[in-house]
Amino acid sequence: MQDPAITPDLIASHGLKPDEYERILEIIGREPTFTELGIFSAMWNEHCSYKSSKKWLRGLPTKGPQVICGPGENAGVVDIGDGQAVIFKMESHNHPSYIEPYQGAATGVGGILRDVFTMGARPIAAMNSLSFGSPDHWKTRQLVHGVVEGVGGYGNAFGVPTVGGEVRFHPAYNGNCLVNAFAAGLADSDKIFYSAASGVGMPVVYLGAKTGRDGVGGATMASAEFDETIEEKRPTVQVGDPFTEKRLLEACLELMASGAVISIQDMGAAGLTCSAVEMGDKGGLGIKLNLDRVPQREAAMTAYEMMLSESQERMLMVLKPEKEAEAKAIFDKWDLDFAIVGETIPEDRFLILHGNVVKADLPLSKLSSSAPEYDRPWVLTPAAAAMAPVAEVDAIEGLKALIGSPNYAAKQWVYEQYDSMVMADTVRAPGLGAGIVRVHGSGKALAFSSDVTPRYVKANPVEGGKQAVAECFRNLIAVGAKPLATTDNLNFGNPEKPEIMGQFVGALKGIGEACLALDTPIVSGNVSLYNETDGKGILPTPTICAVGIIETLSRAILGPAQSGDVLLLLGETKGHLGQSALLAEHFGREDGDAPHVDLAAEAAHGAFIRDNHAAIRACTDLSDGGLALAAFEMAEAAGTGVTVSTTGTAALFGEDQARYLIAATQANAAKLEAAAKAAGLLLARVGAFGGTAVRLGASEAPLADLKALYRGAFAAALD
Repeated sequence: MQDPAITPDLIASHGLKPDEYERILEIIGREPTFTELGIFSAMWNEHCSYKSSKKWLRGLPTKGPQVICGPGENAGVVDIGDGQAVIFKMESHNHPSYIEPYQGAATGVGGILRDVFTMGARPIAAMNSLSFGSPDHWKTRQLVHGVVEGVGGYGNAFGVPTVGGEVRFHPAYNGNCLVNAFAAGLADSDKIFYSAASGVGMPVVYLGAKTGRDGVGGATMASAEFDETIEEKRPTVQVGDPFTEKRLLEACLELMASGAVISIQDMGAAGLTCSAVEMGDKGGLGIKLNLDRVPQREAAMTAYEMMLSESQERMLMVLKPEKEAEAKAIFDKWDLDFAIVGETIPEDRFLILHGNVVKADLPLSKLSSSAPEYDRPWVLTPAAAAMAPVAEVDAIEGLKALIGSPNYAAKQWVYEQYDSMVMADTVRAPGLGAGIVRVHGSGKALAFSSDVTPRYVKANPVEGGKQAVAECFRNLIAVGAKPLATTDNLNFGNPEKPEIMGQFVGALKGIGEACLALDTPIVSGNVSLYNETDGKGILPTPTICAVGIIETLSRAILGPAQSGDVLLLLGETKGHLGQSALLAEHFGREDGDAPHVDLAAEAAHGAFIRDNHAAIRACTDLSDGGLALAAFEMAEAAGTGVTVSTTGTAALFGEDQARYLIAATQANAAKLEAAAKAAGLLLARVGAFGGTAVRLGASEAPLADLKALYRGAFAAALD
């Protein structure tokens, strides 16, 4: 097959701007081949190069005594003591999931699992953060069903517990859903595997499943807005096989234990191209590949297709030559492909041969670390206008507006499709706050949480960014964990629009400030831009996932509350209703500013909860829905009524930050009050558990009726 002529239209279809193509011509001194154009397109697109975001990502705090490896590898690595490390990351599969919901979500899960086990870790937990359009939009039901089935289908078959996450709905996601997948694994801290190649003449080995045409151009597609040609992009979505991935996991871990691995890299975005280039670039070496040796499942594949295929369940490795036979035997045993497809070379070259013809010969370093980097124009998000007055509402009617919305109703319809108990180490399943998983064979546990409030970020990117980190922090604190570190998934619209770039810059400022103040450095992450359809962008959604350690399970705060327990509120309530859940769900409004986040108060209140964990039976942070929703959720989980003495819409539904709701016995409540007074913190009794009704000030309703609404609203909206 003859390669097509390089035309302006072909260049544009590869996502390359005219000035970027001119830069390519300067670098190689000639017109690129078709395969070379595809390689540059893959490596220089937004998804792989971070060309619009690198400048700002450098400002994030990424170091700390607990950090073994920060951003730049497949996943972040954090020390958890006793010679062990937790390895974790979050990544997006937004565009593929909108085009093909089941496979898009499934392969998102598969890709993030590979990011973790390619570093030598056995995955122990998964989470996801899902954002969909309005429930009454024509495509939302299909997307929700497909995405949830895809997440569950892959994770359940692979055998990793899904222990938490979030699901939201908003019209801004009508044309572009978000599917952010998180995975964490455990490894010995002295047995971490990295991607930098080393040694000249070392064999480059292809591992795993065969290469097909699925996913060709996927990374480039993920770096562009959607338009009326969206359905034509279906072939760019990968197809996953979790059973093959499970075998790949076991084979890779066995291979790593054999001492054969010099470096290893997941074949994710841009497939063979990105994995080979990153390994060579990090090691300061060149790579020579012979595509005739690549295992293929389709006939007559071209060099272009093989280099850009994103077929799943594949790895690339640099192998110790003397271990070749042993390594091949391991992969033969697991019925997986093992093929030596190239070698490391001393020159700065990326040399691709196919049918004894040179299909690409490029300076390797120019493809990765020398990719374009832009300082996009940006404008500050204007200060939010003052919020219009809010009428007082009947407290129970306000609560019903929240728990009757799919945004705040119970999500068991979602998480019951996920296996949360596989591996038998799950301490706390989804639906009750942060997920908790034992560190097998020890008395320790790890806690996981995912959060962001996009309305806040749109209104005030700096405070919204801070709040996402702070809410994750609080969710970990509320189960007795010590927050260790975070990963992020920064989902935004078109960065070429100064107002969108301003949202990005502001959110990163807030995220950085919060991570620094709360000692939760960013150790890995993902940027997903161009989340727009026909020029209309999503809400800015910088998802944060945090990981914490529970030093011994006796420190865990697991609840539930019991009848007779006192309800205590830690923190100051000013009654902030701007951008609140009540405003959105009851009044149909989104106005006002985001709540201010006092990071010193967040740190102080977190320390108080951890220091006094023994006196706390149950705990939750206050976020969306404020005191009213938090008290109801604690009562519903406990199966007992609750009486909240607080009155007034702002006090009950305000979303002031740095607050916790605590359930404790009468005796322990007195101890907590004394401890708070000694620490100079505000801790107030706001009610008690007991009876069969939920009473909010002067308004009440049977718990059973509210529970039925809460448990049924999600399915009613989406089934």
